[in-house]
Amino acid sequence: MSTSITHHRLAELVGGELFQGEPEGLITGLNSISEAEPGDVTFLGNERYLSALRHTRATAALVGLDFAEPLPGLALIRVENPTLAFSSVIRFFGPPSREFHPGVHPSAVVAQSAQFNPERVSIGPCAVIEENVVIGDGTIVHAGVFIGHGARIGMDCVLHPNCTLREMTLLGDRVIIHSGTAIGTDGFGYQFSQGRHQKIEQVGIVQIDNDVEIGSCTTIDRARFGRTWIGEGTKIDNLVQIAHNVVIGQHSIVVSQVGISGSTHIGSHVTIAGQVGIAGHLEISDQVTLLAKAGVTKNITEPGAYTGFPAKPLMEGRRMLSAPAKIPEMMERIRELEKKLAALEKAQA
Repeated sequence: MSTSITHHRLAELVGGELFQGEPEGLITGLNSISEAEPGDVTFLGNERYLSALRHTRATAALVGLDFAEPLPGLALIRVENPTLAFSSVIRFFGPPSREFHPGVHPSAVVAQSAQFNPERVSIGPCAVIEENVVIGDGTIVHAGVFIGHGARIGMDCVLHPNCTLREMTLLGDRVIIHSGTAIGTDGFGYQFSQGRHQKIEQVGIVQIDNDVEIGSCTTIDRARFGRTWIGEGTKIDNLVQIAHNVVIGQHSIVVSQVGISGSTHIGSHVTIAGQVGIAGHLEISDQVTLLAKAGVTKNITEPGAYTGFPAKPLMEGRRMLSAPAKIPEMMERIRELEKKLAALEKAQA
């Protein structure tokens, strides 16, 4: 592991320009603006932390291309995107990535009909791979993963320990699934008949396209028939519930504790913030942002930001959310008006 780097080399590493500081000054670690110590490098990814940067103990900082404020004693490196550039710093100072070790662990249970090249995939301890599974080259299946019969997994995927891929699930290339996530479980479908809930068979699949990442303890249900479909490049956080026949477009973001009901179609470049709830059989347009805890009960056909319950365009939703806070003041004004009205009625009588 590397332990130090000069300001000049750090600028080269992040593809930036050292515009303040000694080129041969040394950096020995990294940290946030508020927690950095001498020898650390930090970054300014949001202007609201500028005041903190002025008082940081860090030795160097990555800043935007238009940053011009001189900060005494701080080496400054201009980059196009400080947040992304800092990822290179993390990789430099962080622990080395685990090496790819091809082969099948002796404790793994692998059906004879499973198709993969054991010299180009890695199957960890106690993994279970059922019949007719296909796994692409470069894929890592960590300990305790279950892959149901007929599943298809693309190239360079990473399945972290104890995740579950049920039967017939389809994964594209470079898909990452974190621990505890279950994909392809039965959709929640019942019909009430003769005084009881009768289970409706769920015989569809889940399709996950290229470059999707899914966090821990998320559940994605198989379709009743057809497919539940997650589009290319979409990123899904921990603790998300996606119901049967949901479609999410490309390069969308779904944050923790979101619940999406069945057969809802969500466009591309959509951001769904934490604890948003979306009813079933709805259509949500491309380039929509749903703010935290919004409740979506109707179709959203226009791009933009929405908030509140039921979800409304941003400014309307904010007015709706602010109204309850005014109720005590309004009640007091009503009581005062009632007193004045009673006095007027008494005077007239």
